[in-house]
Amino acid sequence: MALLLTALSLLVVLLSAYLRLDGAGLGCADWPACYGQLLRGEPPAQAFGLARLLHRGAASLFCLLVFYLLWLCLRRPSIRPAVRPATLLALLVLALATLGFWSSDPRLVLVGFMNIIGGLGLVSCSWRVVLASGPDSQFERAPTLALRLGAATLSLTVVVGALIGAGAAALACPTLPDCGGQWWPAAAGWAALQPFATLADVRPAGDAGGVTLHLLHRWGALGSLLLLGIAALQALADEATRKSAVTLLLLLAAAVALGGLTVRSGFTLWLAVAHGVCAAALLATMSTLHRR
Repeated sequence: MALLLTALSLLVVLLSAYLRLDGAGLGCADWPACYGQLLRGEPPAQAFGLARLLHRGAASLFCLLVFYLLWLCLRRPSIRPAVRPATLLALLVLALATLGFWSSDPRLVLVGFMNIIGGLGLVSCSWRVVLASGPDSQFERAPTLALRLGAATLSLTVVVGALIGAGAAALACPTLPDCGGQWWPAAAGWAALQPFATLADVRPAGDAGGVTLHLLHRWGALGSLLLLGIAALQALADEATRKSAVTLLLLLAAAVALGGLTVRSGFTLWLAVAHGVCAAALLATMSTLHRR
């Protein structure tokens, strides 16, 4: 049941990212002129195409299964350790369902940001239920310093990435590895870190706030790669954590590659979606290393 929830949560994240990025015009035919057209007026009525119907169906099934799983955890002593993550998952589902009342307006940065972070949280919480209901749920290994620092760095990197997506800042830095010759965020751009804004248009190339977000995200990705890479190499020495360590290394490489390819390709839609799904899987894998 918990494994099914994890798979469903990944599907929900994939479909949600596709709907959000496709609606924003990422990789549209007249790129980049067509990017962010929904921000330049009142949001139109949502069109119920196949992707949106699949998203609604998957999210509804996920919601029902979450509460059924929570009921099972409360009734069966064998999976009682999973009550806490299952409860957290149920509360997160309720929060996202409430947030859905405002999700039709792409101009609200805070709503988009919370939707992205909440979707990633669904995957992590679902996977934590899997871990907590397993046969070795009582065994939890103390994480190494590199894993702690890497987890914190990755979390901050994901937060900044969510701000890039919610703040329509893709165009702000279309080059790699620098942003038009700039390597470090300027003081004028730090205001972009606050999500309490209503968008009227996309952030253009060279926008100080957008450049700050991109550079912070890239430096954070580099720090995550180094710290979590060290943590994974340390975990390779232990047979109990070897599979998780290999998975973490592969996901780190995939996330960095997909991020770079997304920028190099001119922000191809499916590369950006895959980058987001990979980030969700990466966060869940860290949970495994924390416990095994």
